[in-house]
Amino acid sequence: MLTSSFAAIGYSIDPENHIYTEDDWTDERAPIQAYIKSKTIAEKAAWNFIKTEGGAMEFTVINPVGIFGPCLGNISSASVDTVVKGIIDGVIKDNAPFTFGVVDVRDVADIHIKAMLHPKANGERFLATSEGAMSFYDVAELIKKERPECAGKIASMQPTPIEKYVVLSNRKAVETLNWHPRKKEEAILASVDSCQLQNH
Repeated sequence: MLTSSFAAIGYSIDPENHIYTEDDWTDERAPIQAYIKSKTIAEKAAWNFIKTEGGAMEFTVINPVGIFGPCLGNISSASVDTVVKGIIDGVIKDNAPFTFGVVDVRDVADIHIKAMLHPKANGERFLATSEGAMSFYDVAELIKKERPECAGKIASMQPTPIEKYVVLSNRKAVETLNWHPRKKEEAILASVDSCQLQNH
């Protein structure tokens, strides 16, 4: 079992009219950030190892998108620190020209367990994402609506300049593993609640 990332799937394919699935690969030769490149190279190396040295070893890869949800103590993900805390603290002042997938950390744990137990998971990748995608503006508006007590420092953003949302498919995980993730809004709000607990 390897925990990889959406970074190894979706960073060198034009998102226009594209639905991202487990069949997609980021091109490590493309002009991409070091983190994204490293995730892609690492996963390809793991698959190559299984092919050449693995023998009868079983192997499954989970590729989560941005991981949100409740934090464990004072430990949080880069997604929570960058997006949720950044928006609540007013550090993020403008909507970015991209959207992103959301998955709850509890569902990431659940998909790992389901994949370890399911005979059809061997030799497969699974894209771990909730339905839909979000922008910084969407997250800010959700917090203002559902957690107004946390919204005092949130910058006033405009919904532009996003023309089209990234489209991600969790169909393989849902149909093969019977995996049913929480809604993206629930994951974001769980992050907000965790951030508030840390501040008290």
